Amino acid sequence: MKMQRKKTEVSIPVMAMGDIAFLLLIFFVILAKATDDSHVKWEPAESADLDSTTYSPASVAIDNENRTWLNGKEIGHAQLADAVKDIISSVPDPKQRVVLLKVHREATATYFEPVIEAVSEAGGKLVHVLEREQAGKQ
Repeated sequence: MKMQRKKTEVSIPVMAMGDIAFLLLIFFVILAKATDDSHVKWEPAESADLDSTTYSPASVAIDNENRTWLNGKEIGHAQLADAVKDIISSVPDPKQRVVLLKVHREATATYFEPVIEAVSEAGGKLVHVLEREQAGKQ
């Protein structure tokens, strides 16, 4: 006597796929390293007349020890132009290729002029980050 086998249906759990994809998305968002330059110690220069800017794909900072940082990572002047170009080339609109320049108030031109030149060479629009002057402060 021959017994017939039951045919089992194999199906992909589509409902669970959405949950897995959502969990992976959250996982990668949490682990993604944002441009964090909070460890860079710098004190901004002051000005009375300031404008604000919105989005910037790159941020260059010169700290109190005259070290240069690009998006929170220390970098030399020789590598700066290529690194900035790599970052801002992904921005399609040339008007939005903004590079924030944060220079410690006591840094001399010897340190920030090569940075300005490198950003210009890379094709970035330089925006200097300043602090609003406080009234009565001389």
